[in-house]
Amino acid sequence: MKSNRPLITFIAMHADIVDLRQFYHSDLGRFAEQSIAMALSSLWVRLPQERLVGLGYAVPFLDRFQADTERTFAFMPAGQGAVNWPMGSLSSTTLIFDEELPLPDSSIDRVLMVHSLEFAESPRETLKELWRVLAPGGRLVIVVPNRRGVWARMEHTPFGSGRPYSRGQLTHLLRETNFTPGATAEALFFPPSKLRGILRLRRAFERIGRTLWPAFSGVIIVEAQKRLYQGLPVAARASRRVFVPVLAPHGVPTTRNR
Repeated sequence: MKSNRPLITFIAMHADIVDLRQFYHSDLGRFAEQSIAMALSSLWVRLPQERLVGLGYAVPFLDRFQADTERTFAFMPAGQGAVNWPMGSLSSTTLIFDEELPLPDSSIDRVLMVHSLEFAESPRETLKELWRVLAPGGRLVIVVPNRRGVWARMEHTPFGSGRPYSRGQLTHLLRETNFTPGATAEALFFPPSKLRGILRLRRAFERIGRTLWPAFSGVIIVEAQKRLYQGLPVAARASRRVFVPVLAPHGVPTTRNR
C-alpha cells in the first residue's frame, strides 16, 4: 500500500567559511584544534610522499602533514566557500562539489574529512566518490561531531551545526560504501565554554575524559581503508547540480557574420 506521507529529508546547511575562520582564530578554536590534532597524530604519524586531500575545512590540520606528502590539496565545498591555502605560497585550494571531485580514479592516497560529512547533502554519494578517487589501499579519516557529546548541542561552534553521528552510524555508513573501518580516536572532552577558567582545565578534562567517558567526546574520529574485494554497482549518474552564473560579463565584443 502506498503511503501518502511526504518524504522528509535532512538537509544540512554548510558552515560559512567566515565563521569557520573566526572560530579557529579564537582561543576556543585553537584549543579545539590542538585536541583534534593530538587524536589525529595517533592515527597518522607521517605520510611519506603520499597525495593528501583535505575535504571540508581541514586547513588547520593540513599544515601538520604537508611537509611529508608528495602534494596536498584543500578541497572546499561550494556551499561553504573557500580561502587561499597555504598562506604565502601558491594556492592549493579548490572549490568543489563533494559528489563530483575534479580528480581521476585512484589518484589520491589519503583523504582527511573535517567539517564535511555532517554537511553532505548525500553522505553515501560523497563516500562513494571518495572511494573512486582513492588509490588501492588508500585511507580515509573522518572527523564528525559525536551525537552523544555536548559540542553537538552548542551552536556557537561549527561542531554544533550539521548532522552529528554515533560511532555505530558512522561504521555502518562506511561499510555500506565499501570501506573497512579501522582505528578510532576521540577528542574534545572539555566543555565548549569561552570562560578562561574552564579553558585552563582543558588538559585535565581531556585526560580524564579519555579514561572515564570516551563515549561522550565532542568528536568521533574514524580511519577507514578502501575495500577492493567487493565491487560497487556500476551505474550512470547524472549530476544533480544546477549551476547559476553569479557574474555575467558585459561589453564583450562579438563577431558578426557579414
